[in-house]
Amino acid sequence: MNASDRTPADLLRSALAADPARPLVTFYDDATGERVELSVATFANWVAKTANLLQGELSASPGDRLALLLPAHWQTAVWLLACSSVGVTAEVGGDPADADHVVAGPDTLEAGLACSGDRIALSLAPLGRRFPAPPAGYADYAVEVPSQGDRFAPFVPVDADAPALVVRGTELTGAQLVERARADAEALGLAPGGRLLSARPYDTWEGISAGLYAPLAAGASVVLCRNLDRLAPEALDKRVESERVTATAV
Repeated sequence: MNASDRTPADLLRSALAADPARPLVTFYDDATGERVELSVATFANWVAKTANLLQGELSASPGDRLALLLPAHWQTAVWLLACSSVGVTAEVGGDPADADHVVAGPDTLEAGLACSGDRIALSLAPLGRRFPAPPAGYADYAVEVPSQGDRFAPFVPVDADAPALVVRGTELTGAQLVERARADAEALGLAPGGRLLSARPYDTWEGISAGLYAPLAAGASVVLCRNLDRLAPEALDKRVESERVTATAV
């Protein structure tokens, strides 16, 4: 990736310029049997639509704080990059009562109601399906995002030295995040074109880095596995082989 990249959004732009067709995120949920593969271009399109929703419909601006109450999931990865694109600080597992916006999944809807600002709900169902009816107090992401634009430009340039991510009480600027992601990629042995299988949850820096930022910083891709404990060892070996995994973080 480009040495000049200083924010996660920069990393994604560089990945898009280098090879838009290569896989970036391959997601498995071994509780549902779901498998989703997103190329760099497809992932970037979801990020652009979500960033437009955040900046346009929700009137989010740099300095806003968004409580992200979602598990390790491909749509969580999209939201992390969308926040970085707008300049919004993503607080993973943050307190909704102190946030300007909240994004919640099926298991965190009640907690998210403590947010007095905008609330977005994700069903996390296979194929990104919508809820049968929007949860009370929320807008349904799957309803709101399809109509958003496929290209995104921030109203205000994103400051790489402003807070970008908060997880487990640790706050990182965009520049710090990119620096850590590059160091993690090296420690994990990731090279351009590599494939990292990660089963780490998104509730720590180590989990988020392995499940998104380190592969992105290295020009690699991630096989993100949720509920991997439900998979038999022989099935895991087969997945490692079929997905051409070069490194693991489990």
